[in-house]
Amino acid sequence: MSSSTQSSSQPAASSGESPAPAAEPIPDLTTSRLILRPWTVAEVEAVVSGDRLAHWAADFPSEGDHVIAGLFAERPAWLGPYGHRQVVERDGGLVVGSIGLFWPPSDGELELGYGIVESRRGRGYATEAVQALTEFAYAAPGVKSVHATVEPSNPPSIRVLEKAGFQRCDDGPSPADESASPADENGEGGVVLRYQAPPPAAR
Repeated sequence: MSSSTQSSSQPAASSGESPAPAAEPIPDLTTSRLILRPWTVAEVEAVVSGDRLAHWAADFPSEGDHVIAGLFAERPAWLGPYGHRQVVERDGGLVVGSIGLFWPPSDGELELGYGIVESRRGRGYATEAVQALTEFAYAAPGVKSVHATVEPSNPPSIRVLEKAGFQRCDDGPSPADESASPADENGEGGVVLRYQAPPPAAR
């Protein structure tokens, strides 16, 4: 999962410990076709151990989902109310991807990342999920801006962000400017574009 690509800028690897469950149930976010549902500990452990669950699409989890699941143990806030969620089809109840906020915000800035499995791409699921989670993020405490990053070589993810209302940031690196983004959080080189969602009109 990524900030808009399938394999995102990610922190260091997990310690391998099981994540602690949330103290209170976290409400789902529901859209016209999707449910954005918090991960359960059992689901995280299944991804990490390589087990399969009956309510997953055939090609879930993706590589990005494995990365995220492996990081929950050392980043418990990602399993909280403003963290990561599974993307579930309302029709059929299958998990078809994941989306999340890289909580907590840094100086009011909060990054969003997502990934939809290949079998469900092209249906507008990613845009629908990004719009819902962005609205939710702007209602979170201390959040002043919501952004996502994407590689210029991934035009489908760029289109998702643009359809969801995100705009290219003026301070983002240009695809022609190889020196603008020397490395992402993985330590991998390459240009990464930054897109930001305008805050709701009421804010």
